[in-house]
Amino acid sequence: MIDYWHNPRCSKSREGLALLEIKGADLRVRRYLEDAPTRAELAAAWEALGKPPVAEMMRTKDAAFREAGLAGKDDAALLDAMAANPALIERPLAISGTRAVIGRPPERLLDLL
Repeated sequence: MIDYWHNPRCSKSREGLALLEIKGADLRVRRYLEDAPTRAELAAAWEALGKPPVAEMMRTKDAAFREAGLAGKDDAALLDAMAANPALIERPLAISGTRAVIGRPPERLLDLL
């Protein structure tokens, strides 16, 4: 089972979802802007990604990131920020068991199959 954190307004998220569906992946789609992940779920996703700098799982080029003054903050503060504002989460994010991938480019999602 792949948990797919999806934003249907994002072209990369739509492309990734279509790619996984074409490959017949067993998916559970979560519209994370409507069903925001908890701080604990974000921490688990970060761990499944291999614990890169948390900023790598964020939309650092978005105005919301800059306006919140998040540049240079530690990992804990960044996880808190994503829990408070899920629009900061890079998309799409797919999680399968103890592994996760950010689907940029969407072909990276195939690593979970």
